Amino acid sequence: MHFETIAIHGKNAPDPQYGAVMTPIYQVSTFAFKGVQQPGPFDYSRSGNPTRKALEDCLAQLEGGSHGFAFGTGMAAEATALALLEAGDHIIVHNDLYGGTYRLLASHVAKNGVDVEFVNLRDLAALEAAIRTETRMIWTETPTNPLMNLQDLRAIAAIAKARGVLTVCDNTFLSPYFQRPLELGIDLVVHSTTKYINGHSDVVGGAIIVNNEELATRVGFFQNTLGSCQAPQDCFLVMRGIKTLAIRMEVHNRNALAIAKWLEANPKVRQVLHPGLESHPQHALALEQMSGFGGTFSFAVKGGQEAAFRLLGNVRIFTLAESLGGVESLIEHPWTMTHISMPEEVRLASGITDDLIRISVGLEHVDDLIADLEQAFALV
Repeated sequence: MHFETIAIHGKNAPDPQYGAVMTPIYQVSTFAFKGVQQPGPFDYSRSGNPTRKALEDCLAQLEGGSHGFAFGTGMAAEATALALLEAGDHIIVHNDLYGGTYRLLASHVAKNGVDVEFVNLRDLAALEAAIRTETRMIWTETPTNPLMNLQDLRAIAAIAKARGVLTVCDNTFLSPYFQRPLELGIDLVVHSTTKYINGHSDVVGGAIIVNNEELATRVGFFQNTLGSCQAPQDCFLVMRGIKTLAIRMEVHNRNALAIAKWLEANPKVRQVLHPGLESHPQHALALEQMSGFGGTFSFAVKGGQEAAFRLLGNVRIFTLAESLGGVESLIEHPWTMTHISMPEEVRLASGITDDLIRISVGLEHVDDLIADLEQAFALV
């Protein structure tokens, strides 16, 4: 089946008991055994729930994986993936990534005895040089948040497999509609389903998808042991969002590219970071491993932080808020918002500056969004 059909139907037939077309919300904590030592397919909702399983099966199908796992937040998914590591292990992480991921790695994972090394994964020679005997995982995020840098997933996966190293890709920015890392050789895909997969800014969630039985067993063990799973009502909302994922991503993509081109011609803009633009240094790679560019990107304004603040304070349709991927357009300042948990020297070293603005382009009419930016720029 094509992506759009899987998103709507997946493996889910109408409910056999009453014929409900949508998967019901099984808002229960426990399930009756059929008899002594005879559990049914579910026994306790932390270990498994029919609503959650329907979502997990759908996520696996959309990413081209064998097993999906749904979590209470995107960070819960990341924490569960990182639980695969033990003290003494070495993880290589791209040096430009979401501030919350950096905080988890620096404040928790590293302090538990895992050696966390940040490397520019765009430089494949640097990656190969960083791998050592203790290396157990390579963590990628592409496009990166907020600088929109890309990593060559196929090349990274090949290097890792030759050395027996697990690879992880955060695929939140593109969703499986525009990028499928498992098909490029990546072992484990993570998502904040809060973002595009749900798409309506009304639930938080996360996901892991794998295509390997042994890895699925390990992830499932930690999901159950840590209790990081997603609640059934939230699973229902994410499934509701998935059904329109394909058509939403097309509009996000179209609107964002039009705005990026408009910004690139704006004399008050210093730089536009959007992989769909020919000016992006990795535009060719974007065309090779992505089927679209998504709806989130960044740009830097002339005049520094003061000019950025004036712009942020004068938009009317764009909402000043963190997060991304919803039907509404959002705008934010990474330096003081989403990436403030990173030390200043780390932000600067990765390329995040105080004149940088990140926008998540929604589904409003693109002319209205451009007009909103135009009137805001007039006051900068």
